[in-house]
Amino acid sequence: MKKLSPWLKENGVDEVECVIPDFTGCARGKIMPAGKFIQEQGIRLPESIFMQGVTGDYVDDDVYYSLASPNDGDMILKPDENAAYPVPWALDPTVMILHDCFDKEGEPVARAPRNVLRKVLEMYSDRGLKPVVAPELEFYLTKPCANPDFPLEAPVGRSGRQEVGGRAYSIDAANEFDPMFEDVYAWSEAQGLDIDTLIHEMGTAQMEINFRHGDPLALADQVFVFKRTVREAALKHNITATFMAKPISNEPGSSMHIHQSILDANTGNNIFSDADGNETEAFYHFIGGLQKYIPELMPLFAPNVNSYRRFLPDTSAPVNLAWGVDNRTASLRIPDSSPKARRVENRLAGADANVYLALAGSLLAGLLGMERKCDPSKQTTGSAYEAQNVTELPLNLEAALDLMSESEALKETLGSVFVETYVEVKWAEYQNFKRVISSWERQHLLTTV
Repeated sequence: MKKLSPWLKENGVDEVECVIPDFTGCARGKIMPAGKFIQEQGIRLPESIFMQGVTGDYVDDDVYYSLASPNDGDMILKPDENAAYPVPWALDPTVMILHDCFDKEGEPVARAPRNVLRKVLEMYSDRGLKPVVAPELEFYLTKPCANPDFPLEAPVGRSGRQEVGGRAYSIDAANEFDPMFEDVYAWSEAQGLDIDTLIHEMGTAQMEINFRHGDPLALADQVFVFKRTVREAALKHNITATFMAKPISNEPGSSMHIHQSILDANTGNNIFSDADGNETEAFYHFIGGLQKYIPELMPLFAPNVNSYRRFLPDTSAPVNLAWGVDNRTASLRIPDSSPKARRVENRLAGADANVYLALAGSLLAGLLGMERKCDPSKQTTGSAYEAQNVTELPLNLEAALDLMSESEALKETLGSVFVETYVEVKWAEYQNFKRVISSWERQHLLTTV
């Protein structure tokens, strides 16, 4: 609080949003006057926040009390002085401050997504390594739609017309929403978000924002804040921004591509390249680790029932564990770059993933590969779509959760408390989903079976 307290006073901040990300990636916490925030030196929240799913339901009581503390106690939240972001859309001067979660003994709460990523980064630090990442985030803009039974439509742009069909990389199509994106860029600059480029993606009114490379925790915070920023800017212009993995039928899904390289913490050199610029064993073992452990980590990359609707043939999503240089049909793409910038792009994660958990999972898989000397498959030079081996990956949430729950490697590294809680929360969400009868079922089964 040494830096925060004077900074809040100097900037005339009236309110503070004390925030933590939950499993879904939603902002949870408390809002309070800045004076009270400075006086209290932190807040408390129940740890049961991490046993509540996206539907608002908790895990079953017997599971809840077997995983939670007997008295359903509070966590102690401590503000991260490096993670304070202005809230430009608020009526009064407001700042959102991300917090870390600790138990009463001062130990990090194992279930907290920010702590999960910190734990993986500490594993790298203990080995003298420093990961660098650059996320790419896709999302759709749609008309507001209050009825969930109605399909989503493209919004009306500046021209007064709806976009028809995908217009990948079209400047004019992106400019249709200039008033909204002017707010997005202005607000992102005010928040210090290090966003790079905006492009129109393949889907109708589908966009992509790229972030500059940097520290994984800082980038995760920025993606978390950016999602809120885009939604608020869209609301201001009577548009909905959605990060669902597959919000619209017959349109490409939205992904979160993760570029990652590993530096020697002492020299700053990229360990994926040797002194002559050639690929190193660490580079190949990192790829091998991704191939080996991604199936067990899939619920972190594809956390929702809807996530798996991306993984259909001919929908621009690689359903494989292939790797290749400058090959977008492979889920593990090696961008064409200089030896200094050699990196691995994980193209499996969806835009709906919790960014902290997705980064933790991808970096953990690569680290395990380097530690355990996992050899990759042969490089794919042609289309990986044509040779997709769908048996390599779990292609629905049930299969993915089964694999994760059985993974000894994840329990050893991320801890059984996190793994078991996460799996149970996702099972509860899935059971809630199964209670809903879809329009497809009524249309095709009502009078035909």
